[in-house]
Amino acid sequence: MAKATTIKEALAKWEEKNGQKTAEAKEVKLYAQIPPIEKMDASLSTLVNCERLSLSTNCIEKIANLNGLKNLKILSLGRNNIKNLNGLEAVGDTLEELWISYNQIEKLKGIHVMKKLRVLYMSNNLVKEWGEFVKLADLPSLEDLVFVGNPLEEKHTAEGNWIEEATRKAHSRRELD
Repeated sequence: MAKATTIKEALAKWEEKNGQKTAEAKEVKLYAQIPPIEKMDASLSTLVNCERLSLSTNCIEKIANLNGLKNLKILSLGRNNIKNLNGLEAVGDTLEELWISYNQIEKLKGIHVMKKLRVLYMSNNLVKEWGEFVKLADLPSLEDLVFVGNPLEEKHTAEGNWIEEATRKAHSRRELD
């Protein structure tokens, strides 16, 4: 099996393809690398101007090394192997959208640091308990949530009370799917 693509290698490929320095770019797309990226390594800290970063469709297991991304507003990590939200603290003051569907997240510990988060797409993860879902109430700016495909949502949709229960527990968010 081929060894994983590193962030450094993916950034070099991106610069070659786009004819721009990643340090100057506002948007960097490193999705679906072949072979896939497995680690968010320290090379990410070079993306000082990046507002939108896509690392979707790789094999990343942990969110890490976001410290240098002081302008990051949108982070796309869908279709990886992420198991928890640790590592988001570094972008807690700037991140507005987190796209993290199709991962293996069961617990929402650490979500409370996302003070500006407006959009959270986290369908098809492994959240099973209301105790985790209610942590979303700690997000003062959350407007748009996609939660379908989580065991909690599937169970209560089958029982016919998902929207009612979720709205009540999340303090009536504007858009809930």
